[in-house]
Amino acid sequence: MTTASTSTATRGAIVEVGDLRKSYGGRTVVDGVSFAVQEGEIFGILGLNGAGKTTTVECVEGLRAPDSGRIRIAGLDPIADHAEVTEILGAQLQESALQPKLTVREALQLYSAFYPRRLDWQPLAERLGLTTKLNTRFGLLSGGQKQRLFIALALIGSPRVVVLDELTTGLDPRARRETWSLIEDVRDSGVTVILVTHFMEEAQRLCDRIAVIDKGRIGALDTPAGLIGRSAGSTVISFTPSRPIGHEILAALPGRAAVDSRDGRITLSGTDETVNAVISLLALNRIQAHHLRVTDATLDDAFLDLTQT
Repeated sequence: MTTASTSTATRGAIVEVGDLRKSYGGRTVVDGVSFAVQEGEIFGILGLNGAGKTTTVECVEGLRAPDSGRIRIAGLDPIADHAEVTEILGAQLQESALQPKLTVREALQLYSAFYPRRLDWQPLAERLGLTTKLNTRFGLLSGGQKQRLFIALALIGSPRVVVLDELTTGLDPRARRETWSLIEDVRDSGVTVILVTHFMEEAQRLCDRIAVIDKGRIGALDTPAGLIGRSAGSTVISFTPSRPIGHEILAALPGRAAVDSRDGRITLSGTDETVNAVISLLALNRIQAHHLRVTDATLDDAFLDLTQT
């Protein structure tokens, strides 16, 4: 991991978080979190449930007051300058609700009226698949439709920064990928995105950099490729041997990080050295490898390594 990727230097940063701390009832939830988000990037925040992700972004949004630390959004304090911050920061919360009888059209028109600089809500509604639901009351929307509406409401004020907490929860695979495309367009238009997610594929596709929060602290901060490269096993080898291989032999392979055998199929995580050793082992023992696959590790693999208890 390079020095640049872990730095909290403010050059070009639109969001700055320094030594953020927050406790509830004597239990520390956020313990000295620091990071800087550069203008125009998609910055991901990953972590296990209860790691402190949502508390961190709620402090950034000004919804919670930190116990200590410094937060700035374009130089503004989200608590002391809350009114100004709401004009430049949009948010899609992890849990939200509207008045059940409010229609989608009314919600979009209402939120649009709050902002001096606002997007035309009609193209936004069309892009998010809400056009046919404009006259539907909020209480009658499905979970996925409600989620798409809240994304629209987060973007309608033409924010400089948007915080998306569990962006695609409740969306089907097609809607999820369409939403990813929308967020990439939002970033390309110059909006900075802070994305809290537990979908590794989502983070790997969208994020320029990712902070992994573990037990209230930053466990790692790097690009997706950088995090994957730091994984204990950056290469995954899987095959079904023509006859059994002793676990102790596999465990002794060079560069091996983990070995799993299930239903006769062997999966190892390791390095290029491990791949070469596996091929040599199979040839030496005249064992055929059926359905042999060698793939790069994923962000999911890196996340599991970084958050091991």
